[in-house]
Amino acid sequence: QVQLVESGGGLVQAGGSLRLSCAASRSIFSITAMGWYRQAPGKQRELVAAITSAGSTNYADSMKGRFTISRDNAKNTVYLQMNSLKPEDTAVYYCAADWLGRRYWGKGTLVTVSS
Repeated sequence: QVQLVESGGGLVQAGGSLRLSCAASRSIFSITAMGWYRQAPGKQRELVAAITSAGSTNYADSMKGRFTISRDNAKNTVYLQMNSLKPEDTAVYYCAADWLGRRYWGKGTLVTVSS
């Protein structure tokens, strides 16, 4: 199993930045892919960004150029740097890990962007 713990959420003004962290309970070197998803009130969960074990990244169109996903294998942690935040980025952000054919989820961290 993989346990994921997110941190770094909070309240920020529009135009500000936050860095989210996702700490995994096992070595992420062996995890096929890890990603960040978000869910705003009344909306479906959507992909924000993902990164494979080889370091390839994928972003949702609305996040390109503003968000950056990265991983530190030594710390078993994946990060999401979020810049130029907008009120519409307000959501619960979840970390996910794909390992041995199964997807694991963290409990999420709330990001609130005020206008």
